[in-house]
Amino acid sequence: MTWSEGRPVAMDLYYDPVVDEHVPSPLGLIAPVWYLAPQRPDVARSAWELAVSVAGLDGDSTVGLEDPGFASLLALQTGEFDDGRIRRRLWEALDDLHEPTRDQGSGEFTFGFGLEEPHPRGQLNARAMAGWVCRPGAWSRIFELPPDGRFTAPTVSGVDFPDVALSEARWDGTALHLAAVHRNPAAGGFTEVTVSNLPPGGNWHLQGADTSPVPVEEAAGSARIRLVPDGRQHQVRRN
Repeated sequence: MTWSEGRPVAMDLYYDPVVDEHVPSPLGLIAPVWYLAPQRPDVARSAWELAVSVAGLDGDSTVGLEDPGFASLLALQTGEFDDGRIRRRLWEALDDLHEPTRDQGSGEFTFGFGLEEPHPRGQLNARAMAGWVCRPGAWSRIFELPPDGRFTAPTVSGVDFPDVALSEARWDGTALHLAAVHRNPAAGGFTEVTVSNLPPGGNWHLQGADTSPVPVEEAAGSARIRLVPDGRQHQVRRN
């Protein structure tokens, strides 16, 4: 890594030990930003700021995000560092340049990235979507904070994916908040999931947004929960 005035300015793309030749590039800093963020946030932010400048996102000039690899990496990283104007300009550019597409049949949203391929690139879309859901500091906090019961708290399994996805599954210490979405909104009906690690003792019930509480049959901390996959929130809590 090449430094100038205390900031990283380039990273080796290649090193030849025979002739002791380094081949550095400012763009070489971009790929490891996601890994550096929890460990060296100063280096990660500096490298991200360089990429933002290269893309023209920090000014009023034309945004340069035509390259799918660069665009998807920057989308991934921006979620960790910005929730304002830079993030907004980046996603406006992706929506303009990289063929956002919603397949009504499969319920999938993807970017085509101008590659003219029969199937969307999974890795590029995974980067972009991780950046879309991430908010500043969220990625780093996974590594910095103690587990806080994440392995012992109530856990949801048995989701009927990909027909159904959970837009929320969150334990707040007293209640489990759940929201399910069907990929075909016209499908209607119900879906069932399994909840395990419910704290022992007490009677549990399911409370919907506009429904009366429904008793939940719990055994050894486990229960089957029936949900309407319409995006509305449900809560599993004790009576």
